[in-house]
Amino acid sequence: MRKAISNKVLVLGVDGMDPRLTERYVKKGIMPNTKKLIERGSARADLMLLGGQPTVTPPMWTTLSTGCYPMVHNVTCFSRQSPTDLDVSEYNLDSRNCTAEQLWNVTAEAGLKTLVWHWPGSSWPPTSDNPNLHVVDGTQPGVVNMGVGQVDVEFILVADVRNDIVKYQEKAASAGNVPCVITDLKLDNAQADISSMVTSGKDIHNIILSQEDDGIDLTQTPFDVMLSPVKPAQGWEDTQEDALEFTVLLSKGLVHRNALILKNEEGIYDRIAIYKSKKSKEPIVVLPKDTYSEAIVDVAIKDDKQYNVARRMRILELNEDGSHLKMWISAAMDIENDSVWQPKSLFKEVMEVAGYTPPESNLGGTDKQLVMECMHETWEVAANWQATALNYLIKEKDYDVIFSHFHNVDAHGHMIWRFIKDKGDAKLPHEEYMEMVEAVYEQTDRYIGKFLHLLDKEWTILLVSDHAQLASEHDRVLLCSGGGTSVPVMQELGFTQVKHDENGNPLKEIDWSRTKAVNNRSCHIYINLKGRNKYGIVEPEDKYKLEEEIITALYSYKHPKTGERIVSIAMRNRDAVLIGLGGDYPQCGDIIFFTAEGYNGDHCDALSTTLGFEETSVSPIFVAAGKGIKKNYTTKRWVREVDVAPTVAFLTGVRVPAQCEGAPAYQIFEEDI
Repeated sequence: MRKAISNKVLVLGVDGMDPRLTERYVKKGIMPNTKKLIERGSARADLMLLGGQPTVTPPMWTTLSTGCYPMVHNVTCFSRQSPTDLDVSEYNLDSRNCTAEQLWNVTAEAGLKTLVWHWPGSSWPPTSDNPNLHVVDGTQPGVVNMGVGQVDVEFILVADVRNDIVKYQEKAASAGNVPCVITDLKLDNAQADISSMVTSGKDIHNIILSQEDDGIDLTQTPFDVMLSPVKPAQGWEDTQEDALEFTVLLSKGLVHRNALILKNEEGIYDRIAIYKSKKSKEPIVVLPKDTYSEAIVDVAIKDDKQYNVARRMRILELNEDGSHLKMWISAAMDIENDSVWQPKSLFKEVMEVAGYTPPESNLGGTDKQLVMECMHETWEVAANWQATALNYLIKEKDYDVIFSHFHNVDAHGHMIWRFIKDKGDAKLPHEEYMEMVEAVYEQTDRYIGKFLHLLDKEWTILLVSDHAQLASEHDRVLLCSGGGTSVPVMQELGFTQVKHDENGNPLKEIDWSRTKAVNNRSCHIYINLKGRNKYGIVEPEDKYKLEEEIITALYSYKHPKTGERIVSIAMRNRDAVLIGLGGDYPQCGDIIFFTAEGYNGDHCDALSTTLGFEETSVSPIFVAAGKGIKKNYTTKRWVREVDVAPTVAFLTGVRVPAQCEGAPAYQIFEEDI
């Protein structure tokens, strides 16, 4: 080992955090903790980290931990390309897919006690059995334990005197369109629920024919609705006079709970009480209106097995006469699942100190109340829970190096950014969406502030993100989507064809006999090559010519409304090594391309230097402060995403990871190297 510059290093990762917006809100005065971090450390004037490609979670967090590009570590998109089927993707948040050494294995091997906390880039399962390495989750990007501990989904309950039956309906609403009564219920089952596939780890077979099929957009993710009548309370052991009753169905109807709507001293119905049954003497919870609940312990059933779980709830609407109630019920989290904790003893310790693992919420879209009072509030709980857990572990476990990740900015962004430019089905004024964005960055600043005390204890803190998210100027077209196989543009250009039913309607099935190439997994285009692919029709000797034809067609394709090109760059696999992609089939396509500035989604399909409306970008952030780092220093150097791992290696005095392609950010160190 070389001499360490710092004995304690915390990598504070915030997924999706935008340096341009951060700079804006720091100047506005609403991110005081981030300002302190910048002033006590080093960064570029624009706070930018030069990101890699593609600008999406698993490959970029893997790059941050290995110091090498996706073509080397082999995690080339959110999902992993199936080696047998061109239109099928596989789950990719799995360390066994990574072909490069992670820095945490190096630090553990060097004798440094190391914690990897929910890092969604090749961290689970642990790839080292060194006792110095502790790993918590990382199986998905949301909240800790969501992938393994979520037993029951979140849903909206509507109880109303006009309802005549109790009904639980899966995937009944999206984008905040919640029915009030049973006759309003319209199913939304046609939409692809990619988020559930991410949670479950299933393969993704999603043929994208329309915007509704692009399941990466959280505003389009369908969610469950439960409807119940409101009636005078009858048959209860003991209840308030004039109490009203309704039913709560949990676990998609497998768990039945009775509930009361209760009056206050002024005779106004202002709270509810939920009981296991009408014979129960004590309620499970008493919930006042407009209050986000503490963890509510109950049971849930999944696959015929009962679990002890914790949920959160909130009353969103409650008429004073009790005739109408609307409430949010969170996902149920298994309070005993320690399967993604190494060592498992950490799970029990953290639960005792910080409480049960909080759920995640992905409801909102065009409904500001759902975004702010459910989703945003849930992430506030998660931020406090995670900060409490990490600070406890820092104090009690004496870690030398911590790699941590938090996902609030990215999750909110997928819900909000598509509406910022008054596009699509936005239902709120532009200013209200920006207020929500501002609230997310204020929340992030509070989270960052919970770790600033470490600077006075000779810790070094690196604030980083994997990418940011932008508000695009124009409506996007269905090309370069991370949610599956994008058909419309490739079909229009003549390279992809789908099958049709007897009435001529398109089916979600590729016609391989007439398909020369497909756009799969965001930026990848695969030639349907004979001898390589299952249904290949393109002769190997024609591959080069077809690639030329596709690249020319991509550059020539114009947006239907503006007449401008929508592709910024397109290149063959062998040329894509210039941007850190390319390499062996099947994890990198035969053609790599990205959409032009102004025609992007919020991220994934854009070059990392792309800028957007409202001072947004796709660039990740980089700020370093603490022991060994120059104070109040502005560097002109472009620190790259591959430079973070070797920078941490030099700070801690260990060797760089074996496949590392980056270099330490020497310019920000206090001592000359």
